[in-house]
Amino acid sequence: MSTHAKRERLLLADLLESAGPEAPTLCENWTARDLAAHVVVRERRADAAGGILVKPLAARLERVQAEFAEKPYEELIQLIRTGPPRMSPFSLKQIDEASNTVEFYVHAEDVRRAQPDWAARELDPVFADALWARLERAARVLGRKSPVGLVLRRPDGRTVVAHRGAPVVTVVGEPGELTLFAFGRQAVADVELDGDKEAIAQVMEAKLGV
Repeated sequence: MSTHAKRERLLLADLLESAGPEAPTLCENWTARDLAAHVVVRERRADAAGGILVKPLAARLERVQAEFAEKPYEELIQLIRTGPPRMSPFSLKQIDEASNTVEFYVHAEDVRRAQPDWAARELDPVFADALWARLERAARVLGRKSPVGLVLRRPDGRTVVAHRGAPVVTVVGEPGELTLFAFGRQAVADVELDGDKEAIAQVMEAKLGV
C-alpha cells in the first residue's frame, strides 16, 4: 500500500514536469527548476541540506542547489520520482512519511497554484486527517512569527492554537488549506479569517512557516 509521501512525491514530479523548468512557483523567486533542485538536494545532499534550517550553512546550501539547478531538468524530475538513495534516512518508509508528506503536498501546491488556471484539489478524508495531525504537532513552530494570536480551526470545530497573544485571528478551513496558510501561503489558501481587520492584515503579511 502506497504511503501519503510516495503519492505526493509522484504528484509533485508530474506537476513539475507539466509546468516546465521556467514556470513560476509560490516559493519567492524560484522557478520550477529551482524548486526541483531544492527537493533533490534536500534528500540527496545531507552535507548541504542543513542550510535549510541552520543559517551558517545557508551559503553552502545555496551553492550546491545552484549546481543541481544546472542539471538537465528531466534528470531532476527523475531523481524526485525515484526518491533518495538507499543510504539516505529518507529511504526509510517511516522517515519518508514523517518528513515528506507535508513537504511534498505544500510544494505540489506551490507549483499548481502559481499557474493562472489552477484548480483546487479535493483531498480524501484520510489524507486530510493526516495533514491535520501533522499541523497539530507543528502549529506552534509554524505560527511563532505571528504578530497576533493565531488559531487554526477545521469546519467541524477541531482547533489548534498556533500562537498565543491578543488580539486573536481565527483561521477556518479544511486541513490542506490550513496547512498552506500556516506554511506562509496565506494569499492562496482557501480559508475564512475572523478577527480585527488590522490583526487580520498583520497575519496575512506575517512570515509564517519554518
